[in-house]
Amino acid sequence: MTTATMVSMAEMLGGFQGGQYVLPKLPYGYEALEPAYDAATLHLHHEKHHAGYVAGLNAALGKLADARKTGDYAAVKALSQAAAFHGSGHLLHCLFWQSMAPAQTKHPEASTKELASAIRASFGSIDICKAQFAAATKDVEGSGWGILAHEPMADRLVILQAEKHQNLAIWGAVPLLVCDVWEHAYYLKYQNRRADWVDVFVKELANWSFAARMYAWAKRSTL
Repeated sequence: MTTATMVSMAEMLGGFQGGQYVLPKLPYGYEALEPAYDAATLHLHHEKHHAGYVAGLNAALGKLADARKTGDYAAVKALSQAAAFHGSGHLLHCLFWQSMAPAQTKHPEASTKELASAIRASFGSIDICKAQFAAATKDVEGSGWGILAHEPMADRLVILQAEKHQNLAIWGAVPLLVCDVWEHAYYLKYQNRRADWVDVFVKELANWSFAARMYAWAKRSTL
């Protein structure tokens, strides 16, 4: 099987084909994450919300291409903001589908010693990493994401709170595992109980095998 160090990000996530951003297929069936993540929410989240970000990104980029042809950049600020919002939403959702698994690996050591070692070096222990990830994700202000990422300058792992899709990022950091806490991600099953959703994600859904593959890719891509 092809390893993570030999493939591109597009091949890993499936969000770009033929010169266009596309809605990737899920790596599992819509009912595969039941009961932790219900099929009705997954259908809505993938087929409506994620598809909307893909459409918005391609539309914004198309209008920017038209602006380059005409030389009319009057709308460049709004179009640049739209591209950042929808583009970040698209990438994070591509990561989100992969960040969950029906038969997830419960502990990073079972996936890769390299990732487990990096987690312990960055946070002290795997349990501390999970606790910080859960706490940070629960406390995202407004809509956004909890993100475990590799920060290449210090060659360490960090946990980030992203507001909306694109705010409060660290440039160059590569997301390894992400949890969506926009209300549409969990509201049908968990209503306003964000903390319950995050706990279930961390304990039952988090795909550490995917995080390990992303970590290997990030290490290979670091200059």
